[in-house]
Amino acid sequence: MSMPHPSSGRADGPQPASALVDFIQRALGSVGLPAEDAAVVAELMVEADLTGADAHGIFRLPQYIARIRAGGINVRPSIKVNRSAASTALVDGDNAMGHLVMSRAAQTAIEIARDNGVGWVGAHHSNHAGPAAIYAAMPIPHGMIGIYSAVASANHMAIWGGKDMLLGTNPLAIGVPAGDSRPLILDMATTVVSYGTIKKHVLLNKPLPEGWMVNRTTGEPITDPAETGQGLLLPVGGYKGSGLALMLGLLAGALNGAAIGRDVVDFNADSKTVTNTGHFILALDISRFVPLDSFQREVERHVADLKDGETLPGFGTIRLPGEQRADRRRQRAGDGIPLPAELLVKLDELARELSIPRLGA
Repeated sequence: MSMPHPSSGRADGPQPASALVDFIQRALGSVGLPAEDAAVVAELMVEADLTGADAHGIFRLPQYIARIRAGGINVRPSIKVNRSAASTALVDGDNAMGHLVMSRAAQTAIEIARDNGVGWVGAHHSNHAGPAAIYAAMPIPHGMIGIYSAVASANHMAIWGGKDMLLGTNPLAIGVPAGDSRPLILDMATTVVSYGTIKKHVLLNKPLPEGWMVNRTTGEPITDPAETGQGLLLPVGGYKGSGLALMLGLLAGALNGAAIGRDVVDFNADSKTVTNTGHFILALDISRFVPLDSFQREVERHVADLKDGETLPGFGTIRLPGEQRADRRRQRAGDGIPLPAELLVKLDELARELSIPRLGA
């Protein structure tokens, strides 16, 4: 049974994706984003919600709007693509919304790979662009493998054994087509959880499990969401995750002339300063190695072997990268996207501030 909305009296319940797209478009348009750009960003943000990346979809809208209103994001950018060699390019985002920069970068990588077999495209002067999986998945319909990473929009991790927050959650996503089976899509932060997940726990006042975050002074585990401001996120796999975050940061940041380490601006705390966020995306044309059909049959064969294997005690089924993403998208496309009451409160407040209809109105 739906509970009444705490501030407006409305009934909480799943929202159709189209309603979220419309609301985001209106919100972004009200602060100066051109209609075409607002539509692109809205579709990509709602794709995050459809696929279950709840901390990267409409959840981020109030933060994006705050940065735009403070002058931290350019709403009328001139995004430029510099084709630096046959298989490489660098995109200058002109401080645009990251979704616009990375959708352009992904399109460019696909075009280059179609001509040359592989396309590696870096980006600088960008911003937070949502979940990594969205961009790693873009080459898949073109018979290509996609690989994406970025320098996170804030530092929440230290190098292994250190205290200084000089590394981000720098994500890695890899998308692989699999014929009639669902594509395999790995999307992982280099920390045990993303900072967006921490923000969601804070919003819901939900305790953190041990092993996610430690106090950066004492090293003791943090489970109280009120204490996360004093915390360091722990890397996945201990020192291995720390090293992976560093290397991905160098590829997405230093290689592109973008921010890394001490130069990273915490966009959670600073809405005015330009972030110069860096990303990269790689598109790889499978047919340059083996016929696409042959590759996809091989992927399907190995997927079947993995899925049919015996499970350890306590495991009901074997889950492969991207499975839950596909299932969740199908369910939410039909049933709507669930939003916490606490988030609906924030979105209603945002609607009042921007003088636009509230979500679902």
